[in-house]
Amino acid sequence: MSTSGRVGTQSTESAQSTDSAMGTTRAEHAPRTVAVIGGGISGLAAAWFVKQAAPEAAVTVFEGSPRLGGKLATGEVGGVQVDLGAESILNRRPEAVDLARAVGLAEDLVHPATASASVWSRGELVPMPKGHLMGIPGDPAVLSGLLSPAGLKRAESGPSLPSRERLRTEALTDDIAVGGYVADRFGPEVVDRLVEPLLGGVYAGHAGEISLRAAIPALVPAYEAGQPVDEAVAKILAAQAAAANPKPVFAGIRGGVGRFPVALAASCEAAGVVIRRDTMVRELSRTPDGWRLVSGPVPAAEAHAFDAVIVAVPGAPASRLLKDAAPVAAAELAAIEYASVALVTFVFEDAVLPPGSGFLVPPSDGRFIKASTFSSAKWSWLAESGKTLVRASVGRHRETADLQRDDAELAALALADLRTALGRSGAPGAPGSLGIPVDTHVQRWGGGLPQYAVGHVARVARIRDAVAAQPGLAVCGAAYDGVGIAACVASAQSAAHQVTPG
Repeated sequence: MSTSGRVGTQSTESAQSTDSAMGTTRAEHAPRTVAVIGGGISGLAAAWFVKQAAPEAAVTVFEGSPRLGGKLATGEVGGVQVDLGAESILNRRPEAVDLARAVGLAEDLVHPATASASVWSRGELVPMPKGHLMGIPGDPAVLSGLLSPAGLKRAESGPSLPSRERLRTEALTDDIAVGGYVADRFGPEVVDRLVEPLLGGVYAGHAGEISLRAAIPALVPAYEAGQPVDEAVAKILAAQAAAANPKPVFAGIRGGVGRFPVALAASCEAAGVVIRRDTMVRELSRTPDGWRLVSGPVPAAEAHAFDAVIVAVPGAPASRLLKDAAPVAAAELAAIEYASVALVTFVFEDAVLPPGSGFLVPPSDGRFIKASTFSSAKWSWLAESGKTLVRASVGRHRETADLQRDDAELAALALADLRTALGRSGAPGAPGSLGIPVDTHVQRWGGGLPQYAVGHVARVARIRDAVAAQPGLAVCGAAYDGVGIAACVASAQSAAHQVTPG
């Protein structure tokens, strides 16, 4: 269930809807020319939505690398095409799956063959408990079997909710870290054994630093009202059950989610969008009539004029581009930290896996990996290869020592953890027996995941206010409203909506 390579989760991505209030004003006149800086899924989606809203506009995408798609990519490992980045899309939000259908992938949308998962805790694979919201239980009894007797007793003793005034004083903000919020009510073991690995799987971060408002917005009303969190979670879970949404939570794409940006780019180009790969934008500035971009290396730099610009790159490069045009936004963007991760894909001919889609790992256990996905069990199109594919993720925010190892050592250590968790190759057919991988691939995503620290939602509001003060300027991407694909597409649609009229 290795989720760090995913660009999301249901709780995060449900925070914003496509046309959520952005605190911005839309362009009053149709732009004749629009630049999109960044060719990841957000930038490509922004270009596509601009073309839908203003077909006559000349749209140019600038991507600094030779490859489009950002953290979405596929590659061949052991003769099988696999995702090397995010592998799933939130299906219960419409933005990304609708866009995938629009660019010709409707027949290739698939859903996981299994959704059950485990937690590798204290040396055992324990089934993932039911009845929780991002690891926060509505009834602590569901955590029996995962928590120690003392931990379960603390969780069941009844949350003692501090006053909201005290929480706000401690946090010095109108926000609070998820870890502290949960530990104060259920004890630290609930955080260590479930909340931490779940949030770590999404953000590659730490529960003691991740914002409640950004990561689990459904609990914000309870936090603001001083309602006990277990009661709030129980109500949310009951409402979800009553809604009886027949849609699967997640979707994938046959052949890999990395096909999505490829199809999207092809659709953009068919509509007349110009995509310039290997073209880094070095400068962005206001002009009396719009915007001036400078791209390319210094000896051969090119200047371009555009009516509107959408900045769809991560925080640090966005900050550099906006330092003159929107200095407040630039300062806020520079303050967003990022985590680096690595994904190791193993292909086996003779492995036998236990049931389920994979497992998460509590960092308190000191393991090398933080999660694993049984990819060929999760996705039927991979199972059709006749091989067993397992993916492991490594790396958390500010914990970079393990990522300094070379690929061979990193893969060997990840495989050692998998063997410990699942069992070494022994009796043929034994649950969890691993043979020798026939191929291995290490994919590194340096600075791949933005960290939604306490106060993130307020920070994003300040960024958008500063950007909105500049006509014809918008921002989008994973740094704002969610790290998942659906949230990125939604932010792209909002950015396109901002710079086009109608």
